[in-house]
Amino acid sequence: MTDRAAADGAAELRKQIAQTRSQLGSTVEELAAKTDLRGRAKARAADLKDRAGAMTVQLRSSAAQAGHTVQERAGRAGHTVQEKAKGAGHTVQEKAAHAGHTSRSRVKGGRHDRQAGGAHVVTGVEDTASRAERTVPAPLRAPVGFARRHPRPVMIVAAAGAVIVAAGLLGRRRTSRC
Repeated sequence: MTDRAAADGAAELRKQIAQTRSQLGSTVEELAAKTDLRGRAKARAADLKDRAGAMTVQLRSSAAQAGHTVQERAGRAGHTVQEKAKGAGHTVQEKAAHAGHTSRSRVKGGRHDRQAGGAHVVTGVEDTASRAERTVPAPLRAPVGFARRHPRPVMIVAAAGAVIVAAGLLGRRRTSRC
């Protein structure tokens, strides 16, 4: 039995030696990975590149959405301005028609000539135009006039502003998580 016990003891020792070698090998691999600065730097760079790509896609999506929102709002504002302009146009037409009727009746009555009625029409149009100009504050009249004449640069600047705001919000959100 001593041979068998010695054989079992030798087999147990071999098993322990194999297990210790395995543990030592994995420990050496872990240490080598920790000391491989170049490999770790490449892995970190790849991770950052992936995150930057994802952020770029997200920012482009946000910018496109902001551009669509700005375009939609500008379209609505344009329609509102058109409706107000139509309303003002109808008001001017009504005043002109009324002034025309008034001047005809005066001409028929012999009290005034047609020029007096025409002056009344011009005065009505000037009143409507001056009311429209007064609704815009004086310092903003020049930029608003430019924006009415050239809407495309205004849209581009608005879209760029939306991108900057989106980037700022994403930056704040990212720093608040950390």
